[in-house]
Order: sequence, then structure tokens, then C-alpha cells
Amino acid sequence: MEGTIWAFAPALVAIILALLTKQVYVSLFVGILTGALMYTGGNPLQALGTLYTVMSEKVGGNAPILVFLVVLGIFVVLMQKSGGSKAYGDWAGKKIKSKSGALAATSALGCLIFVDDYFNCLTVGSVMRPITDKFKVSHSKLAWIIDSTAAPVCIIAPISSWAAAVSGQLEGNGLTVFIKTIPFNVYAILTIIMVFLFCYIKADFGKMKKNEYIAETEGDLNAGETDLPTDEDASIVANPNGKVRHLIIPVIILIACCVGGMIYSGFFYDWDNGVYGTKLQSANVIEAFANCDAGTSLAIGSTIALILVSIYYMITKVVSFKEITGSFTQGFKTMVPAILILTFAWSIAGIMGAKGGYLDAQAFVQMNMEKIPATIQAFFPAIFFVLACVIAFSTGTSWGTFGVLVPIAVTVLGGSGTLVLITVSATLGGAVYGDHVSPISDTTILASTGGNCNHVDHVKTQLPYATLIAVISVVAYIVAGLLASFGSVISAVAMWAVALVVFAVITLIVVAKNKKQVA
Repeated sequence: MEGTIWAFAPALVAIILALLTKQVYVSLFVGILTGALMYTGGNPLQALGTLYTVMSEKVGGNAPILVFLVVLGIFVVLMQKSGGSKAYGDWAGKKIKSKSGALAATSALGCLIFVDDYFNCLTVGSVMRPITDKFKVSHSKLAWIIDSTAAPVCIIAPISSWAAAVSGQLEGNGLTVFIKTIPFNVYAILTIIMVFLFCYIKADFGKMKKNEYIAETEGDLNAGETDLPTDEDASIVANPNGKVRHLIIPVIILIACCVGGMIYSGFFYDWDNGVYGTKLQSANVIEAFANCDAGTSLAIGSTIALILVSIYYMITKVVSFKEITGSFTQGFKTMVPAILILTFAWSIAGIMGAKGGYLDAQAFVQMNMEKIPATIQAFFPAIFFVLACVIAFSTGTSWGTFGVLVPIAVTVLGGSGTLVLITVSATLGGAVYGDHVSPISDTTILASTGGNCNHVDHVKTQLPYATLIAVISVVAYIVAGLLASFGSVISAVAMWAVALVVFAVITLIVVAKNKKQVA
């Protein structure tokens, strides 16, 4: 079954079970086991052996990301103990006077943390949740804001782990080509616009609207949902002498150290030999970002930041050494659900062969992409967008998706030109959409964790919003592809004119429907 459409069966099983049972852990495990049984020809003992082999490979390969998550969990606990989170919440409560203000502040913070989506999800959630809770914002809406200002911001930020990953897939000066794709990334940019606009005009619909109503009228921010991420906040005693600076300074230190870690990794990581050395591997800072190992960079940066912040807290006497060491286990406990789901999500992508191997879904995609006739090249942006949506949704990995499709798009279309830029950008946007709505996506999992939201509920409430923008993007990419021969400026202007008009019409319909229901 290797290299066939059956390679996607494990993800299909996991997704259907997760949506039907709401038991994410069991569903993912069954999906992995299904793939292992397919790979071993139905032998149960060999399947279990294969399952744990894949899991160990994925956990080992992603160990720096797991370290980063644990360190962030410790950070959150320390900021709680220092009293900084409470002080910031009290300060923000005085400055932010309305629910709209709380939503806008959350969205703005999500856009400001553009270095990495993992860092974004957990930092925005831990900092803003006390404030949005005060104004009765449902946790599903908070998770949507977090998710919609994480990957979409990172995929259009020239200095981010995502920019580095994409640049590595492009020929020549990858970062320069990546920057040229930014204006054509309809899904990412329009998603960010939607977040700010819909929060301002309160244009909720679908299950999100129901959850917001329950939060507003009953005070149940989880709308009756259970199976939530671990919340250690209730057991933490905050220092009454904590100040806002005890939150702000650690966050600044964390950001600075993580950025520094990425620069260090880009300068000194030798990709050919897979080791760190003393020889410079990059000519400048921009190139260093393109060459960095994002996972290791974040692990290094966050560890250094944790040491510095611990010293800062002890010097200012807001957290004792004993409380700091006690935060290690508490911080780890907060991340256990995310780590468990991520382990399963990585494993299911591994058994499917999203990047080759085992059931080899990558080979199936590559083989069938070559069969697309060149006569329909004008529709390639829309086609690649849809393909990226489907593959990212099925595999739970946007990086793996554009890792497969971007080289194919560049090769099939000749390597350069406006149509190539539009198609690559469409692929990146489609990968983000698939990542957004997939229950087995790591960023979706982390957004649920950051918002303290039931994971399946987050998927269900976000799906209509993300799909709306995806449909608009398909229409826009059809227009852009047809006009690509007239140059990048004309195709971009026409593409955005169509996208914004359609978006405006749909927004007016949603607002009118909401007003009618209120009346």
C-alpha cells in the first residue's frame, strides 16, 4: 500500500474518530495503529513494534520542540508565582474597558509575536487569557484568535521559523523569493483582516456564536465542554508584591533569547554534517534566519531565558529558589496534554510518510502531480491551493505539505515568473488552511492549549471561519492565475480586488443576519 492513496487512511480514521467521539488521544492512537497494520500486512505484533519505532523516531527528532514547550510551561508558572500575570491583568483591566478592547489587544499581541507559531500560541494564551476571561470571551474564540494570528503571521513574516523553512525549499536566494510571495498570500492576510474586523463588529456565526452566547449569559467560558488542557493556575499562589514588569521583562528576555538562538543556529549550524561548530555558515543575519534550525534555536533560547529570568526573580525577591525548582514539575504538567497529542500527531504523519518512508504519502503526491497537463497552468495557483489544503488537513503538517508541493510547483512551472510566485504563495496559504482545520495539527493543538479550550471544540468552531477565507482564496487565485501573463502588479491588484469585494459582501450578509436575529 506504499505510495498509494491508501497512505492517507490513518489520518482519515483518526480525524473521523476524533470528530465523532471527541476522544483525541484514542483517535490518534487508533489512526497510528491502523497505519502500522497496513504497513506490516496486518501482523499485530509487528504493527505495535512499528508503531513505537515511528513514535520514538518522531519524539527523538522533535525533542528540542518538546523541551521548548516544557520551558514555556515553566515560564507561565513562574510568571504566575511572581504576581506579574496578576499585576498585568489588573493593569490591563483598568486600561481595557470593553470586550472589543480585550479581543483587539489579544489579536495585536498575536501579530507582534511573529518569530514562531509555537511560541505565539502559548505566549498569547498565557498572557491574555486572564483578561479575556474577565470580559467573558469564550475559550473557543480565544483559541481561534490565537490560531489565526500564529501561522498566518509567521508565513508572511520575513524573519520567522516559517520563513526559514520555506526559503529552504526555494532555489537561488530563497528568502528573496519568499518575500515576493507575501503579497499573493490571500489566505494568511485575509485571515488576519478577518480576525480584527470580526472581533470589532462582533460578527460571530456557527457554533462560535453559540459558545459566545453561553459565555456571555451563563459565564461558562467552555460552553459545557470537558476534557480541557491541564490548568495549574488554580493551585498557584501569586506574590502580592508582583508588578507588571515581572511579566513584561521575562517576556522580552524570552523573545530576545529565542531570536538570538535562531541567529546563533543559522550562523553556526552545519547542515551538511548535522553539528554545531565554530565556522560561520551564513554571511549575514538575514541568511542566518534562513539557515537556522528552528526547533533547536527555540530550545536553546528558551533555556537561556529561563536561567536569566530565574536570576531576575530571585534578585527582585518575588520568587524564591525553592519556588523556581518547584515550578519545573508544575510547568511540565501543564504541557502534558499538548506533548501527548503532538507525539501522536507527529507519529501519524510519520507512519503515513508525509515526508517519505513507511506508507509514503509523499511519493503518491509527487507521482500524481506530474500527471497534471501543462495546458491548465493558469489554474495551477487554485489547484495547488486546494491540494495543499487537502494534504495539510490529512497529514496535520503544513511544513511537510509545502515541503512536498513547493519543489513540484517550481519544477513544473519552470522555476521563475509571476505564475510561479502566485502558485508557491497559494501552496503556502493552502498549507496553513489545512493546518488550521486539522484535528491532528500541532499548531491547532497548541492553540487549544493556549486558550484552555477543548481541542475538538476549537476545530469545530474555527472550521467555518477558516473555510470561508479558503473559498474566497480559491476564487482570487483563479483570477490571479488567468492574469499572471500581464505581470505581478496587475494580477495582484485584480486578485485582491476580487478577494476584498467577496469578503465585504459575505461580511455584510453575516452582520445583517446577526441584526435580524437580535431583532
